[in-house]
Amino acid sequence: MESFEIKKSDFSMGLPVINPHAAAIDIGSMLMTVSYTGADGCSYLFECCAFTADLKALVKTLSAAGVTDVAMEATGIYWMSLYELLEDASIKVTLINPAHFKNVAAQKTDVNESQWHHQLNACGLLRNSHIATDNFRELRHYIHERGVVQRQKVDTLNRIHRQLTLMNFKFQHLISDIEGVGGMQLIRAIASGVSDPKELLYLMDLKRFKASPDELFKSLQGIYKEHFVTLLKMKMEEYDFYKKQMLMYDQLIEGALKKIVVDIPIDLLPEENQENQKKTKPKYYRKNEFSFDAKVYLKKIYGVDLTLVTAFDEKMLLDIASVVGSDLSKWSTPEKFVAYLLLSPRIKKSGGKILGHQKRKVKNPATQAFRLAARSLWNSKTPMGVLYRRLSASKGKTTANKAVASKLARLFYTLVTKKVEYDETMWAVRKEQQEKREITKMKKMAEKFGFEIKRKVA
Repeated sequence: MESFEIKKSDFSMGLPVINPHAAAIDIGSMLMTVSYTGADGCSYLFECCAFTADLKALVKTLSAAGVTDVAMEATGIYWMSLYELLEDASIKVTLINPAHFKNVAAQKTDVNESQWHHQLNACGLLRNSHIATDNFRELRHYIHERGVVQRQKVDTLNRIHRQLTLMNFKFQHLISDIEGVGGMQLIRAIASGVSDPKELLYLMDLKRFKASPDELFKSLQGIYKEHFVTLLKMKMEEYDFYKKQMLMYDQLIEGALKKIVVDIPIDLLPEENQENQKKTKPKYYRKNEFSFDAKVYLKKIYGVDLTLVTAFDEKMLLDIASVVGSDLSKWSTPEKFVAYLLLSPRIKKSGGKILGHQKRKVKNPATQAFRLAARSLWNSKTPMGVLYRRLSASKGKTTANKAVASKLARLFYTLVTKKVEYDETMWAVRKEQQEKREITKMKKMAEKFGFEIKRKVA
């Protein structure tokens, strides 16, 4: 205990104390300021370093003092290490948003912050942030790093495109995707030193391209300088490295899913995957999809096949699962779940008048997943797609995206909590009801101007 000195604090709590065994920690990169209530009922204040040995000593001190609830701000990523140690010691952690509980005296110091949060925590006035369990946090780390590698792969692919342009190749403009099988064969052949357009044209399956053979032949006549070919070869090696890294992350993600879904026999998973692949063969192959069948794990986690919803895919559902976990009982209603995702409108009202709506920046990966799912419906013929286009035309794309994402979040919550399969035929009944309402409205409008509408019989 040489790294810090414990002193009794002078502040007193004027509000009723609900949690007498509370504490608060002001998080820093190298220094932690701790305020807690000891076993004798007195408040103590001390500072300690952020080294691992000091954090372990801090946890032991709090455990010995009988502290059961520790409040701390979500400061960058510095809180995560201490959170892991406190969780292992079975001490509840109340992770708070710094913007919600600012020091009312506006005198921001580490001591004031820790004492203020200690007082609020003891009086039960802090709102805890949702943190998934350890297995889901592990899954989140793997998914995040896979996304980083995926973006690096895309950046490398753009540089390959630039290099081909410098070499005055034009085939990348005549084929839909240079990352496809045909495009990669051509690029690898060029990087290996093949410069004859006829030989390159022989590698292409001409039936799969809309461009004529003459256009493809002309597009394969480039400038073959040694340093151009060398740079293209190096870029292809970078591309292969990132593809290999993504495959390794896929293996780690599947391993994390197996820890979560402990009731699945591991030796039966490959057979289940093969059966599912035979039953639901994908119409097309997406380049960045997982190398394993994530649908099996998602169905076990949520107890229902959510991929039946048009906007939901495996990657989007894994992003959500890694943040919210499998238990949605923390949110008693779909409205509270939508509010947690910050997809509900926040009205600014003063003097009984609505002044507008508050705009909030959202970094929650689950929220982003729902927004991307809503954006994917812009060309969909489903009722959700019709709603997205109607709102886009009347309210704008930003409002439409948030509104449809909110509806998707409600649908997700309902399917998971009630354990019911998604049935798209339910929309047919609603469509029929909507048509009846529109016909009634048109008849009333016609009668208003002295006309009569009759249904045309075919």
